[in-house]
Amino acid sequence: MTDVAVAGGGLIGLSVAWRAAQRGLSVSVVDDAPGSGASSAAAGMLAPVTEVSYGEEALLRLCLASLERYPAFVAEVERAGGVPVELRTVGTLVVGFDEDDMRQLDALHRYQQELGLSAERLTPRETRRREPSLTPRVRGGLAVSGDHSVDGRALHAALSTAAAAAGVRFVRERIADVEVSGGRAAGLWTTAGTLVPADVVVLAMGAWSATLPSVGALPVRPVKGQILRMAGAADLLEGTVRALVRGRHVYLVPYAGDGLIVGATVEDRGFDAAVTAGGVHDLLHDAIEVVPGVTELELVETLARWRPGTADNAPVLGPSELPGLVLATGHHRNGVLLTPITGDLIGELLGTGTLPELAAPFSVDRFGGR
Repeated sequence: MTDVAVAGGGLIGLSVAWRAAQRGLSVSVVDDAPGSGASSAAAGMLAPVTEVSYGEEALLRLCLASLERYPAFVAEVERAGGVPVELRTVGTLVVGFDEDDMRQLDALHRYQQELGLSAERLTPRETRRREPSLTPRVRGGLAVSGDHSVDGRALHAALSTAAAAAGVRFVRERIADVEVSGGRAAGLWTTAGTLVPADVVVLAMGAWSATLPSVGALPVRPVKGQILRMAGAADLLEGTVRALVRGRHVYLVPYAGDGLIVGATVEDRGFDAAVTAGGVHDLLHDAIEVVPGVTELELVETLARWRPGTADNAPVLGPSELPGLVLATGHHRNGVLLTPITGDLIGELLGTGTLPELAAPFSVDRFGGR
């Protein structure tokens, strides 16, 4: 018997498991391939200001709180795990390619100003001075010095080591269902027939969270994203570049010395795992339009993964309708960004029985009691 069984070994599941173990709880993480889902594909953008959207003010507050914790979080994970994590703090540049793109960026900038967020409007010349590899055809941009990025794969490796050092047990088997006994969650079943009994179960399976039979209707769906990884990009970009290219979004995120991530499509196609010629073409076309030097890079990896989407693009945090089952899922495009705060909030719930007020807007109850 373990105090807590965490279903899912991605960044969210590991952060919850680590924080729970630090509180003295016995913890088991059940996952046949930890970190192989969205955590392995994510570009690692920590960009609440550049990604702010109308009507998502509560999500913005959660994201800003998590971003504020990131430097200390990474330092703690590195100390505990002994594995380096690349946190890039050089900021993010958002650029537009034509007049319609710039109208969208100007509207975004006005909204950022209304919310008191820090973003600087740049002329085309100022934009290229920040990132000289940008095409001369860029019409202008926004500089957001506080939006950063992190190497998601390196962070996962460090969190895995830190969690193991804290006593977290890993059960590397595929999850089949939640064990329900006496009207409450009482552990996890694997497809191998193993029961991992637990006092509390934390559901952190990302896009797969709604696939377990005993969980019932959960408002989380897979949102497919195709993404590219390239090599040979040393000195091509200093920081993250997010671009609108004739209304279409693309981002370029440098990592690990000479690596560059280009992404990502947004497709409501269920668990379709295909990397398509059209998806790769669109990403490469738009990336090259913005940074022509991408043409010379080596394409080393193409993959498709699934974001855990919800109707309001915000996570589902806290107790579920099934007693003993705690939800930590639905992070959509903000899973990497929200890793520190989710671990802290759910860790406090597991340790004290009380969910912090910051998590209150993200209860599953907001979806009409499903």
